Amino acid sequence: MDGTADRTADQAAGQTADRTGSGVCGQPDPASDPDRPDLARWRGRATDPDADRSAAEQHSPEAVARLRARSRALLGSLLRPHRRPLAVTVALLLLQNAAGMAGPYLVMLGIDRGIGPLRAGDAGPLVMVAAAFAVAAAVDHVAKRGFLVLSARVGQAVLLDLRQRVYDQFLRLPVAFHERYTSGRMVSRMTSDLDSIAELVDGGIDKLVLAGLSIVSVAGVLLWLDAPLAVVTLLAFPFLLWLSRWFTRASASAYRRTREAVALVIVHFVESLGGIRAVQAFRREQRNQQIFMAVNDDYRRANRDAFRLIATYSPGIKLIGNVTVAVVLTYGGWRVLGGDAQLGVLAAFLLYLRRFFEPMQELSQFYNALQSATAALEKLAGVLDEPVGVPEPARPVPLPAGPPRGAVGFASVAFGYRPGALILPGLDLVVPAGQTVALVGPTGAGKSTVAKLVARFHDPLTGTVTLDGVDLRDVADADLRRAVVLVTQETHLFGGTVAENIRFGRPAADDRQVQAAARAIGAHDFIVGLPDGYDTDVHRRGGRLSAGQRQLVAFARAFLADPAVLVLDEATSSLDVPTERAVQRALRTILRDRTALIIAHRLSTVEIADRVLVLEAGRIVEDGPPAELIADGGRYAALHRQWRDSLV
Repeated sequence: MDGTADRTADQAAGQTADRTGSGVCGQPDPASDPDRPDLARWRGRATDPDADRSAAEQHSPEAVARLRARSRALLGSLLRPHRRPLAVTVALLLLQNAAGMAGPYLVMLGIDRGIGPLRAGDAGPLVMVAAAFAVAAAVDHVAKRGFLVLSARVGQAVLLDLRQRVYDQFLRLPVAFHERYTSGRMVSRMTSDLDSIAELVDGGIDKLVLAGLSIVSVAGVLLWLDAPLAVVTLLAFPFLLWLSRWFTRASASAYRRTREAVALVIVHFVESLGGIRAVQAFRREQRNQQIFMAVNDDYRRANRDAFRLIATYSPGIKLIGNVTVAVVLTYGGWRVLGGDAQLGVLAAFLLYLRRFFEPMQELSQFYNALQSATAALEKLAGVLDEPVGVPEPARPVPLPAGPPRGAVGFASVAFGYRPGALILPGLDLVVPAGQTVALVGPTGAGKSTVAKLVARFHDPLTGTVTLDGVDLRDVADADLRRAVVLVTQETHLFGGTVAENIRFGRPAADDRQVQAAARAIGAHDFIVGLPDGYDTDVHRRGGRLSAGQRQLVAFARAFLADPAVLVLDEATSSLDVPTERAVQRALRTILRDRTALIIAHRLSTVEIADRVLVLEAGRIVEDGPPAELIADGGRYAALHRQWRDSLV
């Protein structure tokens, strides 16, 4: 399993242990488990407690304020292209609100101006009021329907844009980010967080906005109908304001915690199932279940705390509303009996008062969706705000056209993955176009780092890495990906056919070109032996193929892409000896007139190289043709002798 994800889940489990007071569903209390301390430490705590967060997702007040500002800016950028439809939806909402507000007023007119004439035999005023009521109801219906249709269209367009932005950002973020940020948390961003926003857009935003409009409109109408009764009503405002401000502050923190908690649940679930072979091989089922119980219980507690706030706020609003209605009814009835107010005005006032407090109760019901969506938007804003480690150049420099292509240069390159820990203290290297260079040396010498810098997965801290004389930081990303292809030991095949996976780097290639690449690398024979040949579905992650077969498909994919520079980082380590020999024969043909960097511990692969570089501590300590280095009796000769002895 992913180490960072496991550590994150373990940390959450340890934190939950400090807070949990009872078991879940009759199961033993996780906090009382004697193994609980080990759950937090079995892999060691992460050096950086926020290693699985985006740079913007911190817990300091300043960072939270910045994150909120970024989420507001993100929301503005999402809504800006839809200004006109939004203006129409606002107009429809105002029309619906006005039609709804007309109802109690028409009731007042019916009582005060319709009943009297009706007693005298004149039904005209009451009929007119009833007709006006019907018109208001029809306008309310049409406006609401139009608002729902248009707001849904805008909402889905916003969600589409947001989903595409997040996905595009994850693709553009550097490998270093993906090595730090767990895959489970990425899944949480693309599913749980976006679902929270979709839930608000689909089912709650119209009620939230309409409730807010109703509260403001009713307050104005109450003052207009009867100022003394309105003053009595205003006595409830301090209590409403205090309760609402408390709920707003408390719920913002509570729902941010629920987003964190559900992310940890998804992280542990995804990483456990992604490493299910290791989980079952090392009998980790029980311990992983204990960790999952802990993070799942933390999610339960976070939701419980959020609903406790709702359980306090919603009945509190209802209590204040009922008390206010009782006071207004008593005072208003006394004024009606005294002749200071009309009965219709009192009836309308009480109806409007209900429309004042009922939306506030609806706000409490839908505010959890708003807070959850707000917290989710903050998380997504944090991802979108993550700086791209290898940004596109503002003014790209084209690579020189025509042969020779693929000259690689390192000029005083210093690089390290962590501050103060340099892997390459100052590398100088020139690889002429068309040369095959093998990099050998002990683990940690910097071989793979050289490969990652050539592929521009990272930029050097100082110095320059060049391709055909052009600094890689000035090369457009699309040009660089066409020119440099990296094949690693960790081969990833995507769901689909063998042919589709070979075409991955060159989608326009036809079947003849695909088969030619497979023949060149020696993969054609095993492919045609599959049930459907090149149309065989490789299943998820290439699970239908052996490790060696997956690697051969990856080689064919790289060769079909026809790069100027091919980097093989332990790319033959999963091949058996006969297959490796076949690949080596193919490599001699395919690497002709192509620059290649080969990183391998199995020195049989190094035999095809024109030149060998021996690295130690990020420095080149030997450089020359393999036969000459063996004859010199130096470090490479010792490595070669150790490798030969290991074959005996």
